[in-house]
Amino acid sequence: MNDSPHIGVLELRVLGDFQVTRDGKPLDLPPSRKTRALLAYLAVTARQHQRERLCEIFWDIPDDPRGALRWSLSKIRQVLGADESALVADRNAVALEIETDYARLAPLVKADLSSLPIEEFEAVLASIRGGFLADLSLERCFEYEAWRQAIASEVEIVELGILRELVERLADQPRRALPFAQRLRRLVPDDDRLAAETEALEEKVRSVTARATGRAPQPASPTPAQAPPKPAASAQDPGRAVQFCRALDGTRLAHASTGSGPAILRAAHWMSHLTFDWDSPIWRHWMRELSRRNRLVRYDERCNGLSQRHVVDISFETMLSDLECVVEAAGLDRFTLLGLSQSCAVSIAYAIRHPERVSGMILYGGYVKGWRARGDAGEIATREAAATLMRENWGKPNPMFRQAFCSMFIPGATHEHFAWMDDLMLRTVSPDDAWRLQNSFSVIDVSDLLEKVSVPTLVLHARDDNVAPVESGRTMAAGIPGARFIELESQNHILLEGEPAFEEFIDHVRAFIAETARA
Repeated sequence: MNDSPHIGVLELRVLGDFQVTRDGKPLDLPPSRKTRALLAYLAVTARQHQRERLCEIFWDIPDDPRGALRWSLSKIRQVLGADESALVADRNAVALEIETDYARLAPLVKADLSSLPIEEFEAVLASIRGGFLADLSLERCFEYEAWRQAIASEVEIVELGILRELVERLADQPRRALPFAQRLRRLVPDDDRLAAETEALEEKVRSVTARATGRAPQPASPTPAQAPPKPAASAQDPGRAVQFCRALDGTRLAHASTGSGPAILRAAHWMSHLTFDWDSPIWRHWMRELSRRNRLVRYDERCNGLSQRHVVDISFETMLSDLECVVEAAGLDRFTLLGLSQSCAVSIAYAIRHPERVSGMILYGGYVKGWRARGDAGEIATREAAATLMRENWGKPNPMFRQAFCSMFIPGATHEHFAWMDDLMLRTVSPDDAWRLQNSFSVIDVSDLLEKVSVPTLVLHARDDNVAPVESGRTMAAGIPGARFIELESQNHILLEGEPAFEEFIDHVRAFIAETARA
C-alpha cells in the first residue's frame, strides 16, 4: 500500500496572464517580474540555455547578473516544490522540463488546420485566456520581449484560424457554431461579413429554440455583434477588419479592406502586418492616403503578418496564385493594381494573366531581376553577407545590424523610425522566413514578361534608392509598352510621411487612377 501523499500535477499557463497551478489551483509566485519571466521562458522554450546567455537576456547590467540569476533560480525551485527535479542546472547551463498550455498549441502554428479534428480545436481554444504572457512584458529586456511578441503573434494567428475553421465547419450546427462566431467577432469587431454570419447564426438559434418551446422567436437584443453595419472605413476611421481566405495549397491568407471608391489592390510585400501597420509611422500614411478616395485592399504575404507563418512553398508562382485567391475572396471585379518593391514582379505577371480585371497598374520601387539574377558578382557577395547577418541578427538587439538594415531601406529615418522598424521586424516575419524570402526574391526575373503587358502602367522610383537602383525602374518602364516613368527625389525605398516625394507619389497615383477610370 502506498501511503505517500498526493502531490498533484504542476502546470504552467502562459496563454494569458502567467499562472502556475497544481491540480488546477494557482500557486503563489515570486514578486519579481524577471523571475516569473525567466520561469516562463525556460518552460516554453523547453531546452538547455547557457547561463551567460540567460544573463544577457534578462540582466545585461553592470551589477551582478550571475548572482541575480542564482537568486531567481532559487525562487523558481521554491515554486516547483516537489517538482524541483524538473529544473536541471549546473555551473554552465540551465534547463526546465515542465508542462505548459502552449505545448498543446505550438504544433498548430505550422499545421494544416483543415485536416485536424474539431475536438482538438475546442481543447486549444479553452486554454487561451488572453495574449501570450500578457502580464509579463519586460521593455528593457529587448531579446526576451522580441521572443514574447513573436510567439504572441503566432498564438493570435492560430486562434483566429481555429475560430474561422470552426465557424465554417459547424455552419449546419448553429448552436455549436455561435459561441465561436461571437468570439471571433470580438477579436475582429469591424468585419461586416462576419457580423452578418453571426447574426444569421443567432437567428437560426432563436428559431430552433422557438420551435422547441412552442414560442414565437424573440427579437435579438442589441449587442455590439448585432449593431447595424458600419459604413466603409474611411481614412479618418481606418478600421481593422481582418478576413481570411485559403490559398490553393491551404495556406491561410489574411486580407483587409479600408475606404470606399474605385478599388486599389496592393500586391503583398514582405514585412507587412494588416493591423500593426496602422500604428507604424513607416506605413500608416500610405494606408491613410490610399484609402482617402479609394477602397484599398491589402493582404499579408504568406509567412508575414497575420497570414500563415512557416510555409514551405514561397515560390514566385505561389505568390501569384495567392494574389489571385485574394482577388476572388475580396470580391474584386476591376481594380488598380499597386505593386511595391518585389511585388511589382508579381503584379506584372498577374496583369498579363488577367488584363480584363486590371484597369491600370502602378509599380513603385520594383525591379525586373532580383539581385542574384542580375549576375553582378560584387552585389551577390554583398547581399549574401547581408542575408547571413539577417538570419543571425533579425529581431535581436544588435544596433549595428539594426542601423545598417534600416538605413538601407530608409536613409532618411528618424530615431522614431528606427524604433518602429525594430517592431516591424519583430512582429511581421521570423528570422528564418525573412532569410528564405530574401533568397526567393533574389532569383526573380520577369524580363521576358514586360513586353506582354497590355494594361496602362505607371512606374515610379526614388532616384537614390539603395534597395532597388533607379535603373531598375527605368528598365521596367522601358520594357512595358506605353508605360510612363516618374523619378522621385528621395533616398528612401519606403517613402516617409512629410517628404515631398511621398506627396508627389500620391498626386501621380490619384491622377493616374482618374485617367484610367475615364478610359
